[in-house]
Amino acid sequence: MRVGCPKEIKNHEYRVGLTPGAVREYAAHGHEVLVETGAGAGIGADDNAYRIAGATIAKTAEEVFARSDMIVKVKEPQPNEWVQLREGQILYTYLHLAPDPEQTKGLLASGVTAVAYETVTDDRGGLPLLAPMSEVAGRLAIQAGATALQKANGGRGVLLGGVPGVPAGKVAVIGGGVVGLNAAKMAVGIGAEVTILDRSIPRLRQLDDIFNGRVRTRYSTVEALEEECFSADVVVGAVLIPGAAAPKLVSREMLSGMKKGSVLVDVAIDQGGCFETSHPTTHANPTYEVDGIIHYCVANMPGAVPVTSAHALNNATLHYGLLLADRGLKALIDEPHLRNGLNVHKGRITNRAVAEALGYEMAEPKAVLAA
Repeated sequence: MRVGCPKEIKNHEYRVGLTPGAVREYAAHGHEVLVETGAGAGIGADDNAYRIAGATIAKTAEEVFARSDMIVKVKEPQPNEWVQLREGQILYTYLHLAPDPEQTKGLLASGVTAVAYETVTDDRGGLPLLAPMSEVAGRLAIQAGATALQKANGGRGVLLGGVPGVPAGKVAVIGGGVVGLNAAKMAVGIGAEVTILDRSIPRLRQLDDIFNGRVRTRYSTVEALEEECFSADVVVGAVLIPGAAAPKLVSREMLSGMKKGSVLVDVAIDQGGCFETSHPTTHANPTYEVDGIIHYCVANMPGAVPVTSAHALNNATLHYGLLLADRGLKALIDEPHLRNGLNVHKGRITNRAVAEALGYEMAEPKAVLAA
């Protein structure tokens, strides 16, 4: 199979779908790899590194899309990319379709087979291709929140770690999954006072054991959310419903009870965000203010640290990518966890959460693949 990797074009996105190390693995499996010139610049990998790994360098993205059987990316295709996709081609990348009807229409019209990293599963019920970026985003959330909290950046001027004689700042983390766990680790590490809210009692028990009492855990109710948001200096939104739009847990009305200059960091913004007042921002303009509250809603947070995140992502995606390259659509038929990643196939939505979020009829993946 010919596997193509175009350069990412989303604002300040420096990651790359295939590292040179990943290219070597595809080449070792007998596949031809086509990489757009400059695709790896953001991680310090020049074209020669890709040639040594076994890739052919394409001069343009158009050449990559036109000649490849499978496209491997990081972020969802942009409008000028999805129009280049075609039936019989496999797209393997993050999609986050539930809050993005225009991209969904574009993929449906193209006829492409689109496999979303974020809905591939594993034997433990986890999301193994989302997890590494959730780890990165969770840790970055505290760095971003601490920076936005500085007075010169519009924040209330609190040092999250405090100093002797002055209380530490308060961090509320909504959601105790991978993002929430990693955000809490970073916040605890710099000395902040941390509370994690979640609706799973077993998960709250796990978190209590992990942190050995160094964080507060609370069952998430409207009252608990209000109390923690009102007292926090930084609130991290870390709630995920796989494939679906994120629930709006913090309303605009609640902002009036928060401290002026406090910060909301919405890590769920790829899925529409879990704050009512959230809208996507970029690394170029990461924050905005609503009712005195600073919002950080960058939709590709891990793109800020591409050397770390691109390698972590490739470590996770390589196994399933090789299955797709080796077996094509048969891999989706044979491997149920990979099949859970199938979101679009030949003009049909094949993921229930996406179909429900956007009002489409869902097509059973096995049925459409067998047709």
